[in-house]
Amino acid sequence: MPEPRFAVIIAAAGASRRYTETGGLRSKLDEDLGGKPVLQRSVELFCKRDDVFAIVVAGPGEDEAFAEFKQRHADRLGLLGVTLVKGGKTYRWETVQNALAAVPEDATHIAVHDAARPATPPELIDRVFELARHHAAVVPGYEVGDTLKRAKKSDSAARPSDPLAAILGTASSDEKTIEIESTVDRAGMYAVQTPQTFEAGVLKRAYAQKDLTSTDDASLVERLFASEGQGQKVVIAPGDARNLKITRAGDVAMARAIMGVKSPDERPTHKRF
Repeated sequence: MPEPRFAVIIAAAGASRRYTETGGLRSKLDEDLGGKPVLQRSVELFCKRDDVFAIVVAGPGEDEAFAEFKQRHADRLGLLGVTLVKGGKTYRWETVQNALAAVPEDATHIAVHDAARPATPPELIDRVFELARHHAAVVPGYEVGDTLKRAKKSDSAARPSDPLAAILGTASSDEKTIEIESTVDRAGMYAVQTPQTFEAGVLKRAYAQKDLTSTDDASLVERLFASEGQGQKVVIAPGDARNLKITRAGDVAMARAIMGVKSPDERPTHKRF
């Protein structure tokens, strides 16, 4: 069997909205992880692997945002051999679709990784790539251990209004109660991570479908397999809780702890920049 040639797409077009809403002061991909930004750490997971021969980073889709993204990251990414393309303006699938056009034709497999997962253990990538030699679609995941609840935000305020806070202009008017509707049976439930890895032809066929609404690439491939009716399935490789996706402001401290790196104010002054 010939050796597979893996290309990696790094999806980096997100606006970091949840991150800034929870206290983040900048794009989460620009946060410092031991002297390197989150995005660079995520790219470096793959650039030294012998089985990866191409990396495509898909940045913001808006012209102005993409220009700023290039200004911040293009030099570093260029030194790492990365191809930088413009991603989607609204949906994640648009970002991956744009990146697919830049993947070399001789790639046998394509892995899609979240730019905000900089702490992925190398052994997890090993497991996914090894299993991808034998299956057309592989995603890392682990069984859900927490109780799952289905809930929705109600129209009622989370706490009684404070007249004094209203006078001072410090009242929060948009915080609503989140109410549980039901408990979800967690049997057979898995939390799915990235890199999600596919035979190149499979991922390209998945993105040639008319309906591309999805939350991840595996969803599109699942839909493709169902339509083709050949009994193929997406398989799960053992994931890892350390494979954290930075989503909220507090996640950066957790990523630093996982990776064993210090924040800028914990490093000597001459090593902060």
